[in-house]
Amino acid sequence: MPDASGRSPKPVKPKRVVVAINPSASFGAKASIGPALVQTLRAEGHEVQSLTEPSWVELLESARAAVKTKPDALIVVGGDGIVNLGANLVAGTKVPLGIIPSGTGNDMARVLNIPHDNTEAAIQVLAEALQNGPRTIDAARISYTDDTTGEPAQRWFLCALSAGFDAIVNERANNMRNPKGPSRYILALMIELTKLRPIQYRITLDGRVIETAGALVSIGNGVSLGGGMKITPDAKVDDGLLDVLIVKPLGRVAFMRIFPRVFKGEHTTDPRVTIERAKHIRIEAENMVAYGDGERIGPLPIDVEVVPGAVRVLAPLP
Repeated sequence: MPDASGRSPKPVKPKRVVVAINPSASFGAKASIGPALVQTLRAEGHEVQSLTEPSWVELLESARAAVKTKPDALIVVGGDGIVNLGANLVAGTKVPLGIIPSGTGNDMARVLNIPHDNTEAAIQVLAEALQNGPRTIDAARISYTDDTTGEPAQRWFLCALSAGFDAIVNERANNMRNPKGPSRYILALMIELTKLRPIQYRITLDGRVIETAGALVSIGNGVSLGGGMKITPDAKVDDGLLDVLIVKPLGRVAFMRIFPRVFKGEHTTDPRVTIERAKHIRIEAENMVAYGDGERIGPLPIDVEVVPGAVRVLAPLP
C-alpha cells in the first residue's frame, strides 16, 4: 500500500543474517532486545539464525562457524565487547557487521550514528541499511605477544585502543560488577587516580620515534571510549589514518581539571595534550597492557596498523 506521501514502499529484499546476542544481554532489562530484533527481521521476510549461547566462548565459536557460511550480515546485540568480537570475525571479509547497542558504553554505535539509547530506532536504522547496503570503514590491526601462550598474535579494534592510565582504569572497570553504565568507568577512574604516576613511553609513528613520559597514550579510529569520552574528537573511521592521543604527566589536580573537558572533546587545547596521526604505530612501555574496544589485548609493546576499508558496517552514511 502507498505510504502517507502516496508512494509505494520499496519492497524488502530478503537476506540471510546471523544475530549474535551477548550472553549478558539475555537477562534483566535488556533481555527483550535480542528477541525483538529477531522477530522484526523475520517479520520483514529475512532468514535469521539466532545465536544465544550461554557463554562468551561458545558464542565466539558459533559466530565464527556462522560467518564461514558467508551470510548477508552478522548482527551483534550488546556493547563494545561484542562489537569487537564481530569485527574480529568479519574484518577482511565481505560480510557486513550490524550493531544493535545494548551495552555500557556503546561507543562504536555512537561513532556510526546508530541510536545507542533507543532500541526501536536502532533496529529501524539496521533494517534500512540491510536494504541500502553497507558502508566501509577502516579497522586497526594489532600485533602483539599473547601473554598466556607467549606466541605472536593479532587482533582488530574498530573504535579505540588504550595503552596507559586509561587502560589501567579499563582493567579495574571490567572487574567491577557495580555500578552499571558509564558511571562504573568513572568510579574506576577515581580509584586509580589515587595511584597516578608517569609512564615512560617510546612511541613510533610511521618511523618517527617519540620518547616521552606520559599519563596515557590512546589510539582512536573512532572518536570516543568509556561511554562518550571524546578522546580523539576529530578522528574519522574512513580516512585511512589513526589518531594518537598523548597526554604528558599530570598531577591529580591537573587531571581533574582536564577530565571533564574530555566529554566535549575540549581537552585538546591543553598544552600537555597532543594528537598525532599515523598509519603504523608502535607503543612500548614497561609493565603496561593495552585494551582495544574495552577488551584486554595484552602487554606492551604492540604494533598497530590501520587497514583502510577493512570492515563493512550496516550504518547510516556520514
